Amino acid sequence: MDELPLQPGQLLARGVARHLRRYDFASVEEFVPARGLRTDLYAVGPKGEIWVIECKSSRADYMTDHKWQGYLEYCDRFFWAVDGDFPVELLPDETGLIIADSYDAEIVRMGPETKLAPARRKKMMLKFARNAASRLQGYRDPGVSAFSDPSSPLR
Repeated sequence: MDELPLQPGQLLARGVARHLRRYDFASVEEFVPARGLRTDLYAVGPKGEIWVIECKSSRADYMTDHKWQGYLEYCDRFFWAVDGDFPVELLPDETGLIIADSYDAEIVRMGPETKLAPARRKKMMLKFARNAASRLQGYRDPGVSAFSDPSSPLR
């Protein structure tokens, strides 16, 4: 099976995830914290801190993003990840900023910390763990999801 080439935002997410590993963060791409929301990168740190990183590959990509503020209630810190040519003056000052490419990244500005409520943190950590474990199982046994996913139409 041929894999599709990675899109520009996915390449940025890869570079950011690689960078965050140096700080002992584990990341999941395209994580859904709640119905109607899909983060580009959801990262959990060694102390249980949760960061959301939205990857924008162009001005047009940023201008059409109307959901990003909805992510704020599902993380302790929020960041934009963009490449070195992105017009960073478009990005709100009250958010974090990461400059990235497909291989690495640099945190230029830390997003302000807004701690999640304990019940929300517990729910998100459980969802993160289950999502990551399900994806890993899907890589190791690609056909199993159709038979074991409770929401699968085949059940």
